[in-house]
Amino acid sequence: MGFDDIIYLHLIQIPSGHAVSYGYLARMAGYPNHARQVGRVLKHLPQDTSLPWYRVVNAQGKISFEPESVKFKEQLSRLQAEGASIRNNRIIKPSFLG
Repeated sequence: MGFDDIIYLHLIQIPSGHAVSYGYLARMAGYPNHARQVGRVLKHLPQDTSLPWYRVVNAQGKISFEPESVKFKEQLSRLQAEGASIRNNRIIKPSFLG
C-alpha cells in the first residue's frame, strides 16, 4: 500500500464536525514530518472525490486557501455544515484535533 492510500485511509477516519492539521494526519498515518506530502496528496484528489479533504487545515487551525477564493468558501461551508466550531475563520477546540 502506497503513501497516498494510507493517507486516504486515515483521512476517512476524521470524525464529522472535526478537523486535523496536515501534520496531525501525517502522524496518524505513521509518517511524522510529512505534512507537505499530505498537502500534495490532497491537492491532487479528483474534483468529485467523496473523501473529506475539507477536514484538513493548517497547524493554526486555519483553512489554507485564500480567504476570498471559491475553495476557501467551499471548505468553510462544509465544515460549518458538519457543525465544526469556527471563530474568525479558525477551527477551535474541541473541533480542532491538532
